[in-house]
Amino acid sequence: MSEQNLTPGTTPAVPTGATGTTGVAGSTGAPASRGITRIEDIVVSKIAGLATREVSGVHSLGGGTARVVGALRDSFAGSPTLSQPGVHVEVGEHQAVVDVTIVAEFGVAIHELAEAIRRNVITAIERMTGLEVTEVNVLVHDVHLDFGPEEDPDAQQPDHAPRVQ
Repeated sequence: MSEQNLTPGTTPAVPTGATGTTGVAGSTGAPASRGITRIEDIVVSKIAGLATREVSGVHSLGGGTARVVGALRDSFAGSPTLSQPGVHVEVGEHQAVVDVTIVAEFGVAIHELAEAIRRNVITAIERMTGLEVTEVNVLVHDVHLDFGPEEDPDAQQPDHAPRVQ
């Protein structure tokens, strides 16, 4: 084999005629010599969901319908979790795209929350899988208002004394 001049951070070129698929997330471009690693969408989805929930200011994942369907699905004993509510991912051989739908806590700066979610999701997925996360899209579906019963503006307050005793 001939020597190649490499600058730091580069990898040697694969010799012409070399066979094999990398399929390895985060691989350096060299063929896998002992097998391939495939990372299923559900794995990346779970990592993204957990990383999103870790961010302060996220009340929950998913819109109203996703939360209801998720709760219904979880109520069946032994039902496998095939997806994370509020998280959709597309995973390629070396890259991933993540879409998360959240309910934010009232009073949080939503633009800062979205950036914190992006940072946390990208860091977690890239660290755990070696995949390059090309984008994280954040959809804020709702804002959670956490009022006590005496502060709730929507609480039904009687306008007058009861007429029947």
